[in-house]
Amino acid sequence: MADYIQPLQTLCEQFQRLSGIGRKTALRLAFSVLESSEEDAAAFAQAILDAKQKIHLCPICQNLTDREICTVCDDDRRDPTTVCVVEDPRAVLALEKVKEYRGRYHVLHGVISPMNGVGPDQLKIKELLDRLNDGVTEVIVATNPTVEGEATAMYIARLLSPFGIKVTRLAYGIPMGGDLEFADEITLYRALEGRRTVE
Repeated sequence: MADYIQPLQTLCEQFQRLSGIGRKTALRLAFSVLESSEEDAAAFAQAILDAKQKIHLCPICQNLTDREICTVCDDDRRDPTTVCVVEDPRAVLALEKVKEYRGRYHVLHGVISPMNGVGPDQLKIKELLDRLNDGVTEVIVATNPTVEGEATAMYIARLLSPFGIKVTRLAYGIPMGGDLEFADEITLYRALEGRRTVE
């Protein structure tokens, strides 16, 4: 991008810093911003700032929220005895689309991955343990079916075994190596229905 003027190159570099955005996509997005009106560009910039300033972690489940407590944790109709543990907030959105799960969530914000220098201490596992005194009887481990997701599920199962809490894993309606956010509602429903105990 050395041939482009500096502000455009800087904009491209900022887009490239986003997960999953390569050089060509970054360039296309940068040109899209340039083609928009100044008002639209300002609204886009303000939306980014608002999201960063107003969104924070729910102190209970660690999901993203702009309220004191997220809408799921604040909903008395949700079953507080069942907690579904997921890797990231996108998985919560995917599972909520099914409209069948009526328990609560816990967001780890990652998985155990020694290759990437991520251990249990970097995840929201301590916060999960803090919730166990609130009458939790089942923890559904809904990490993605990847090597890291499986390792994280096994770690959580071993960690919870002394508490006498039932630990289940989503059934493999979700393909190995797949992400929850890309699964359709039927696949997610079958995965929830066919969950199994982690041994």
